[in-house]
Amino acid sequence: MAAALQEQFHKLKYRGAVDADGHVLEDAALWDRYIESKYKPGAVRIRKDDRGEEHLEIGGRFSKIFYGPRLAGLSAMGTTREQGWRETAGYGADAPFGAMDPKERVARLDAEGLDAAFIYPTLSLLYETECEDAELAQALTRAYNRWIVDFCKDSGGKLIPIAHLSLGDPEAAARELERAVKDGCKGGWVAQFVMTRKPHAHPDHDVLFAKAQELNVPLGIHPTIEPNWALPGRYDWKYLRGQYYFINVTAGDSIRHAFTSFFQYGTFDKFPKLKLVLLEAGAGWIAYWLDRLDAVYASGMGRTVPLKEKPSFYFKRQCWISADPDESALTAMVDLIGADRFFWASDFPHPDHVGNYIEEVEELGGKLKPEDRGKVLGANVMSAYGCA
Repeated sequence: MAAALQEQFHKLKYRGAVDADGHVLEDAALWDRYIESKYKPGAVRIRKDDRGEEHLEIGGRFSKIFYGPRLAGLSAMGTTREQGWRETAGYGADAPFGAMDPKERVARLDAEGLDAAFIYPTLSLLYETECEDAELAQALTRAYNRWIVDFCKDSGGKLIPIAHLSLGDPEAAARELERAVKDGCKGGWVAQFVMTRKPHAHPDHDVLFAKAQELNVPLGIHPTIEPNWALPGRYDWKYLRGQYYFINVTAGDSIRHAFTSFFQYGTFDKFPKLKLVLLEAGAGWIAYWLDRLDAVYASGMGRTVPLKEKPSFYFKRQCWISADPDESALTAMVDLIGADRFFWASDFPHPDHVGNYIEEVEELGGKLKPEDRGKVLGANVMSAYGCA
């Protein structure tokens, strides 16, 4: 606990809170240890070039995106505009307490007054961006999923693993979801882009939706770093290069596009017990989006949508959304739509958020109605994932 004592923890005064989307900084050597031998030459790893600079390696090639400070800064939560970007000695070298060690993470949760955290990756958010080999991508997800179960297994249920899946091969993703759930994962997630460039809800992906419904586990859509072809096409990439603020703020658009595809393809009538979770794109937009979905559904254009009910009906029946705890519109969203559909998430330890998330959760709890507080702070996510 010596490292923990260097950080001042604020303990949440409300009981039962659960982080719906916390992250870990994976051991960069996990793929060498967990991947099947056939795919080991293509394992994700971090290697240094001749100058000593770190690079992410994917499929035997250095990443063109993730190297040097971009890797080192992946654990820079807590830095602010005034402080600027924090330089570190390398990936994980300056990781905050609980970002890399499961015992430390449980101790952090206890110090913060949280009951549990759903665990998502860091390096596994990166490699699909540059991996065009669907078979290798499946092997990489399998290796990570085995590792994250081992990472969480001795936490007494406080660290809850969620499986990474790749829609590049939906049949393989369905098989991996079944294997990972049997192994201990409580659900799965896919990136906000698909390497085949098919919409998320395309019928070719129904095999995964059917498996998630059969297993009664949620399927989440979680943002990752996007390949250049998936970024907004209305601006030439030469004008977006280095525009990290713009790219990060607008990243939620891809989640909305993926979400909307489930209505266009009538997925919720085909799979009436499918549970869909929207992650890390905020929640203050959801009432407007549902209004827009319903309005277009009611128009002549709605004839292209094979759904029996208006879109908002399916959201309230089958969908959940995570929010940043500092969203000023969140309590209004809860009042408009109902408390049952909302979680909060820290995004710890990633650099696009500041580090005072517990204080923000406490402020959020104080704004929520007493009858809604427990649901939003923890009960909803535990129920949705069958952990209650």
